[in-house]
Amino acid sequence: MTVEKMFDTISPTYDRTNRILSLGLDRHWRRQVAKFLPSKNSLFLLDCATGTGDQIIALMEQTKKVGQAIGIDLATKMLRIGREKMKQKIYKNKVLLQESSATALPFSSNTFDCATISFGIRNVDDVPRALAEMHRVLKPGGRIIVLEFSLPNNDLLKALHLFYLRRCLPYVGGWLSKNRDAYTYLNKTIEAFPSGQNFCALLKNAGFIAAEAHPLTLGIVTLYVGDKCSIG
Repeated sequence: MTVEKMFDTISPTYDRTNRILSLGLDRHWRRQVAKFLPSKNSLFLLDCATGTGDQIIALMEQTKKVGQAIGIDLATKMLRIGREKMKQKIYKNKVLLQESSATALPFSSNTFDCATISFGIRNVDDVPRALAEMHRVLKPGGRIIVLEFSLPNNDLLKALHLFYLRRCLPYVGGWLSKNRDAYTYLNKTIEAFPSGQNFCALLKNAGFIAAEAHPLTLGIVTLYVGDKCSIG
């Protein structure tokens, strides 16, 4: 089963399960992205692996900097739910959700002011290519913001978090979604994915400058920021 089909199977319970498993912190984490948006207004934003659109919603409701947003994903049922959610928002005409791959973005170079991807980069089959594509479609001086799960550096906190990921998350997530395999997959990808300075190195390899890692909530989530070099 492909990753997008797996997400489609859990789409009806996805948002509710996220709220429960994160104790509501997922909303807090997504709101933190707004603090790192470029300083200009009327931003044209691209949100990759947008799912049901929660990251776009968080930004639209947290700041007035975003003028227009496009969210892309390959999971069609997730997008369908996202479109229904957007219909209820006053900014619905400013948001477009479409089926596209993060590794082959259907946009011209130098199009967007900012590109975000939240809890999705570890699910991409070719991470360097996806980062290179986001770099390509950003305008000179544009910014990438990546929000992703990580492991704490503190040994005790790391051990406790691994216990939660391995022993609790698959069972609770499986019970809520009726798909334990999906949440076992989640655990494994979090443990295997490069974090901290290792991920910053991937951003630099993709062409981004000033790559920084900002740990959140004791390091169980990290927010990464990188900029595309300005011309001249």
